[in-house]
Amino acid sequence: MAMQSGFIKRIRDIMRMDAGINGDAQRIEQMVWMLFLKVYDAKEDDWELNEDDYESIIPEDLRWRNWAKADSNGHAMTGDKLLNFVNNTLFPVLKGNDVKEGDTVIYEGIKVTPDTPIKKAIVKSTFEDANNYMKDGVYLRQVIDVIDEIEFDDVKESHAFGFVYEEILRELQSAGSSGEFYTPRAVTEFMALMIKPKLGEKMADFACGTGGFITSWLGQLSKQVTDTSAQKQLDDSIYGIEKKPFPYLLCVTNMLLHDIEVPNIYHMNSLKHNLLDYTDADKFDVILMNPPYGGHEDKSIQGFFPDDLASSETADLFMSVILYRLKKNGRAAVVVPDGFLFGLDNAKVNIKKKLIGEFNLHTVVRLPGSVFSPYTSITTNLLFFDNTKPTTETWFYRVDIPSDRKHFSKTKPMELKHFEDCIAWWNNREVIPDGEYFKAQKYTADYLLNEQGCNIDLCGYPHEEEEVLDPLDTIREYQERRTALNAEIDKVLAELEALLPGGVTE
Repeated sequence: MAMQSGFIKRIRDIMRMDAGINGDAQRIEQMVWMLFLKVYDAKEDDWELNEDDYESIIPEDLRWRNWAKADSNGHAMTGDKLLNFVNNTLFPVLKGNDVKEGDTVIYEGIKVTPDTPIKKAIVKSTFEDANNYMKDGVYLRQVIDVIDEIEFDDVKESHAFGFVYEEILRELQSAGSSGEFYTPRAVTEFMALMIKPKLGEKMADFACGTGGFITSWLGQLSKQVTDTSAQKQLDDSIYGIEKKPFPYLLCVTNMLLHDIEVPNIYHMNSLKHNLLDYTDADKFDVILMNPPYGGHEDKSIQGFFPDDLASSETADLFMSVILYRLKKNGRAAVVVPDGFLFGLDNAKVNIKKKLIGEFNLHTVVRLPGSVFSPYTSITTNLLFFDNTKPTTETWFYRVDIPSDRKHFSKTKPMELKHFEDCIAWWNNREVIPDGEYFKAQKYTADYLLNEQGCNIDLCGYPHEEEEVLDPLDTIREYQERRTALNAEIDKVLAELEALLPGGVTE
C-alpha cells in the first residue's frame, strides 16, 4: 500500500507547482490520460507478442515507449519541447486530426472506421475530450517519469496499482462535479454478490461511470474461471455506456487494468434511442447500475420514450430503458433515490405499474442517507427484480447505520461487512418488527399498486436524525414530496367525491 499513497502524493506535489492545474478534478484528469497511455502501451506489448500481425493505431513516434521514456543515453524530451509535442502533435493526432508543417502532413490523425477493432478505436474515443492542463514542460516531464516507474508486467506491482486506481476513483468523490461517477464499492459489491453472476451471461450498465459495477461483476464472475474458454466468456460478459468524457476515460483505463483486452465500453448517451425500437438483440441477461438522478435531460430526449413514460428526471428515464432492455428471465439490481419510491407524478406511477405489473420486483433494500456522502445526502434504495413473471409480493429490508457510528463519511465509508445482516436475512427471509414500524416486511403487489397507489416508501427510517441537505438536494426533495402529497390529496378527494350522492357539482 506504500506505493498507493506515495504514487499519488508525488504526482500531487509536482502538479501543485504547475500554474495550469486548477483543483482536484483537473489534477485527476491530467493524471488519468497519462495513465491510460502507459497502461495501453503495456497492453500493446502483450498484443504484439501474441498476434503476428499486430499494428498499433498510434503512429510509432507517438507511442508512449518512444516519447515518454528516456533514450539509451538517459535523455528524455522535457521543457517547452515536450509541452509543444504534447499540445501540438500528440493530442491532435490522438483526437484524429492531421498535423501539418505548411502544406505537408507530418502525422496523420488516427482514423477509426466501423471495422476498427474496439481495442484500437478506444484510443480516439478516449482522447476526444481529454485535455492537457499542465503549462510547465519540466513539471510535466517529472509527472511522466513517476507514472513510467510502474511496471505492469510485474504481477505484484500491477496488482498494487489496482489499489492506486481505486484511490484515484475514491478521490473523485471530493473532486467537485466528478463525484457523481462513483458508487461506493460496498454497494456495487453487495449488488453483484446478490445478483449471482453466471458464466455465459452478458451484463450491462447504461451509465457506467468509472466502471464500478462492471469491476464488481467481474470480481464475482472471475471466481468461476478455470480455463481459457471461461476467461473468454468473462471478457465478453460486459457492456457499458458512458455519456461524459472523463468517466469514460477512467472506465476504459479501469477495464484495461482488469485485463479486459476488448472493453465493450461506449462513449454515448443511452437515452438517445427510441425505446420501442429495441429488439431481443439489444437486451441483456443482467443489468446492474446506478442511474444518474436529479439531472434533467434535454426536452428532445423525452421524444424517444412512450408518452406515458416520458419524464424530465434522468432516474425515471433510465428505469424505463432498463425495463425495455432486460431479457426474458433476466435479472436486474438498480440504485434509485427515495423520490422514485414515493413519487406520484404520472411517469413515476406508470413506471412503477410496469415494474410491478410486468416484472417480479422481489426485493427493495433501503439504505441509510449517508451512504453516498459527501456527494449527496439523498437517501437511496436498491431494487432487485427479474423478468420472469408479474410481481406477487415484494420484500422490503432496511439496512441500519452500525451502532458504532452516527453516519458514514468519506473517511469512514460503508463497507461490505455492513450488509452482513442483510445477506443473512436474504437467504432466510422473515418479518422483523421495529416498534410500530418494520425493519423487514413483505407486501402484496395489490397492496403496493392499489392500497398504496404506487407510493412504495415502506420500511423506511423511523428515527432519522435531523440533517441539513445541500440546497439543491433540499429543493429537489421538497418538490418530489410536494408532488407526492398533492397526488395523495387528489386521490383522497376523488374517493370522498365518489362517496357523496350524485358526486360534487360545481
